[in-house]
Amino acid sequence: MNIALWIVQILLGLMFLMAGTTKAFSYEKAKASMPWVKDSSKGLVTFIGVAELLGGLGLILPYALGIAPILTPIAAIGLGVIMILAAVFHAKRKENQAIGMNIILLALAIFVAIGRW
Repeated sequence: MNIALWIVQILLGLMFLMAGTTKAFSYEKAKASMPWVKDSSKGLVTFIGVAELLGGLGLILPYALGIAPILTPIAAIGLGVIMILAAVFHAKRKENQAIGMNIILLALAIFVAIGRW
């Protein structure tokens, strides 16, 4: 189970690090590749990106370094909340493909949160 948790933590963490970096530091690139960004303020997109960056780091570093490992499941819960909010946002916009990805990421975050608690 530990190996499965590490695989999910690393993959989920890297995914959120990449997505967060794009949203936080490459607004124009995010605007070109994500339709919802065009209808959102730059501040909101940057905030979401920073939250995803911190969550991605929180999935990996605390448990890997053995420093405050309780932060890993807390980061997973935080990212899960972001995914719930994102699914609601995309549902309002009728972006069904994005909702599917949000649900998958939510399930993986819940797996990590429960497994590492």
